[in-house]
Amino acid sequence: MSLRYALLAVLTAGPLTGYDAAKRFSGSVGHVWYAQDSQIYPELRRMEKDGLISGEQVRWGPKSTKTQYRITETGIAAFRAWMNTPIDHAPVRDTHHMQAAYFEWAEPEQARAILGRHIEYHNEQVALFTAVRDGILNKTDPAIIRRLDKYPEHEHARIVAYKAYTYEGMITRSQAEIDWAIKGLHLIDHINTPPSSGLVRATANTSSP
Repeated sequence: MSLRYALLAVLTAGPLTGYDAAKRFSGSVGHVWYAQDSQIYPELRRMEKDGLISGEQVRWGPKSTKTQYRITETGIAAFRAWMNTPIDHAPVRDTHHMQAAYFEWAEPEQARAILGRHIEYHNEQVALFTAVRDGILNKTDPAIIRRLDKYPEHEHARIVAYKAYTYEGMITRSQAEIDWAIKGLHLIDHINTPPSSGLVRATANTSSP
């Protein structure tokens, strides 16, 4: 997936300046497709050059203007075509599972600390995604409010359902990572617990000659 399709997805909810696009990107599409602001602005200009979006100068403050972008019919067609195209899975690059596969090279306490950070991160992700999902279902999330305002009411149910479904998947994925890391902690404890050594007691032969 290229950045432009993520930006087109954001712009299907209405026109945005580059600043607003970057801000809204991080709060919605950015949960599934990360991009820095320094990538977003040049891509918007390329998309305008390719006719996917159009830009116009709008008032910004008392003495300045900014470029506001809106998706064009060409952009809508390109986004719809992408949405109807099966996407190949990218090759796996999973540094955390790669590292875990070689924990025999790590000190047990360091391996525990690594998994502890993994659990902490994914707990934060679960909390974030749950809050966003609940905001979508309750129609209180800023991104969903803006999107629903753009579309007729008879389309609201499916818009909400698909967005909530996506966040449910991300919650499940993060929870699976938490469960995996907890199993790893148990494994480290099991592997590094010395076996109980039973004392072999020799029976002394006390018979007298």
